[in-house]
Amino acid sequence: MKIADLAGKRVALWGWGREGRAAYTALRARLPGQSLALFCSEAEAADAVASNDPLLVIEHAATGERLGTFHMVVKSPGISPNTPDALEAASHGTRFIGGTALWFGERADAHGDIANAICVTGTKGKSTTSSLLAHLLRAGGLRTALAGNIGLPLLELLDDRADAWAIELSSYQTRDVAASGARPRIAIVTNLHPEHLDWHGSEARYIADKLALVTEARPHIAVLNAADRRLAALSLPDSEIHWYGDARGWHLRDDALYRADALVMDTTSLPLPGWHNRSNLCAVLTALEAFGLDAAALAAHAATFQPLPNRLQPIGTRDGILYVNDSISTTPMATLAALALYRDRPVALLVGGHDRGLPWDDFAEAMRTQAPRTIVTMGQNGPRIRALLEPVAKQADFALSSASDLSDAMVQARGALADDGVLLLSPGAPSFGMYRDYVARGRHFAELAGFDPEMISGISGMGIA
Repeated sequence: MKIADLAGKRVALWGWGREGRAAYTALRARLPGQSLALFCSEAEAADAVASNDPLLVIEHAATGERLGTFHMVVKSPGISPNTPDALEAASHGTRFIGGTALWFGERADAHGDIANAICVTGTKGKSTTSSLLAHLLRAGGLRTALAGNIGLPLLELLDDRADAWAIELSSYQTRDVAASGARPRIAIVTNLHPEHLDWHGSEARYIADKLALVTEARPHIAVLNAADRRLAALSLPDSEIHWYGDARGWHLRDDALYRADALVMDTTSLPLPGWHNRSNLCAVLTALEAFGLDAAALAAHAATFQPLPNRLQPIGTRDGILYVNDSISTTPMATLAALALYRDRPVALLVGGHDRGLPWDDFAEAMRTQAPRTIVTMGQNGPRIRALLEPVAKQADFALSSASDLSDAMVQARGALADDGVLLLSPGAPSFGMYRDYVARGRHFAELAGFDPEMISGISGMGIA
């Protein structure tokens, strides 16, 4: 589907964040004389009015009845198509897509292929994998774009050219690739664990939506993690599967990186904290190989990769305590991975945030043998997490307390550590309700720890280089 296909149709935008503004700019550039509707909040409307576009009609009430009057609604990723209003509109024939679908539709050739697109998704690791992929593609001499869910909407680069596109896709965006009718060359899926259940409606729907990148978009090559049970069970008749994570391809043996039976390098000195991050390197090298590059030769360039902020990010030591910002941790599984990295040190762990219904039972069970020195719960789901942990804490002998906010949690954690150990923010939950996003949460953590939040922010390498 091309943007030109929307000419003469009733089209609306839903949402005026960065993705929404990028979609508007792209539509207006391709369809300069077409009327468009915009559904947004009153706060967003002030910015939209500043566009001085007489053909843009701004509304605030995105009801099912009103949305149902449009042929197409281009929605921002954070807006779920599973809401009652969206479902009502869809029953009247309204089609919902995102800006990702528009970009892929514009880029596809006559056969629907995008020969230089490498898409990355997965519950965890997709940002590091995308960034590392772009870093190594550039090390291989390719002009490379890094964009997508990582923080730069694809539509902001609609008319730009690159030799390779490293594209991060969230579970909110994966179906857009299939909806566009385009077929990427390579798609990477790192792992699958329950997440964003409030947006998707169920765990089964989340998994199906996530896997749509490989089951429905039909990439020519699917790079899959053999160590993930759900991925290992996949059969993709329309794609060639390249496995990583076991002896068939790129994998780790402790900290050693192997290609099948060939030792390539030791990974302990790489700026990729944690075994799971080094596993992401295996995914990247598998994709580079599938792209036709000498992956073994490029592997050494991982040593110059700049780690992403808010992902197991050591921000500094003060009074004997190392502060680690893992604010992007939004699942209990991610928190367990963070704890594993510091298993040999005293740790005060801060957990909790927005409650979207994810189960913490497995986390509580793991604390019987993997507990840190102390756990401080906070946020909307803090009481639920604490209730699960209380009987475990009595048996496993770790301290457990609750806090009113992040500041209170850090005071309690510092007191538990005295002057030695790791104060780890790995909340296992989103920041909604307390912060604008996980970045704001990480910045506040750094500020409360006595460090400059500007020094820990920003993802390098986005855009084209």
